Amino acid sequence: MRVVSSLKTLKSRHKACRIVRRKRRLYVINKSKPRFKARQG
Repeated sequence: MRVVSSLKTLKSRHKACRIVRRKRRLYVINKSKPRFKARQG
């Protein structure tokens, strides 16, 4: 999982990417390609 300062560019990497908020953190999750996982905060 990558830790980044901005998730805007990572969201557009794949069609299945979704932004999810959990415990004051923003995550990009992707069920079909888990290597695109990222978090912010």
